[in-house]
Amino acid sequence: MELVIENVGKRYRRDFWGLRDLSLVLEPGVLGLLGPNGAGKSTLMRILATVTKPTEGRVLWNGTDIVHSPESLRAVLGYLPQDFGVYPNLNAVEFLEYMAAIKGLDGRAAHRRIDELLEAVNLHEARRRPLGGYSGGMKQRVGIAQALLNDPLLLIVDEPTAGLDPEERVGFRALIADLASDRIVILSTHIVSDVEATATSITLLNKGHCILHDSPDKILQAVQGKVWTLPVSASELTAIKQKHIVSSTALREDGVHVRVVAAACPDDNAEPADATLEDAYLYYIQATRAPARVQ
Repeated sequence: MELVIENVGKRYRRDFWGLRDLSLVLEPGVLGLLGPNGAGKSTLMRILATVTKPTEGRVLWNGTDIVHSPESLRAVLGYLPQDFGVYPNLNAVEFLEYMAAIKGLDGRAAHRRIDELLEAVNLHEARRRPLGGYSGGMKQRVGIAQALLNDPLLLIVDEPTAGLDPEERVGFRALIADLASDRIVILSTHIVSDVEATATSITLLNKGHCILHDSPDKILQAVQGKVWTLPVSASELTAIKQKHIVSSTALREDGVHVRVVAAACPDDNAEPADATLEDAYLYYIQATRAPARVQ
């Protein structure tokens, strides 16, 4: 099983490319897509889901060009877009039955699969309630269930944990981990910890370009020894942010505890800290914006 992305680009206007010259080879596992708003993540996922066509380059699913033969991929595709919507007057079972029919699933098999998925996303007790009365997190879980209806070999999910509470996010991470052994999962999210917990590889996009593709361990290695924590007063915080990459702040009794990414120790009171993927993400994004601040 292989998904090959060859020099893919998408142009929206004569002078604006949403994605440019992207090449990746994906095999079973979880690819975490990271990047700021406008980086090209959703554009890439819509191309891979055969919703839109690339302006240049091609995408091959097991050797078949998905632009020329989209059905070769659609039959084994699960897709949860960021703007996923539901029919408010249908309940969860009715909605998933409708989606199963669209996907061409056999009725009896679809009923069994719907029961399994509603249990998996913790909606079985609410399965007969109209979707219009669901919370945002519950609707998101319905979206996850519909993406898994056909037991896809390629699963593409855009901001899947938006609206989920911490316990639901942990459950989603476990579900993705269970799925990833024998299929390709592409996960795009602003919640870096979700990627850190599940991804076997990470692609970092910015301004339509791939600036990094590697394993989480290798990405973390690049910032080990460059992360520090130090207490500062509230009046010193602005100056610290202007001088260094600050990945987090926390208010404590002795002042504001700041987490800084810097090649050298930023202050006599600073102590080294273990790097996280969020530290690495900010480090690489900052490198594309202001290289002089990153060494």
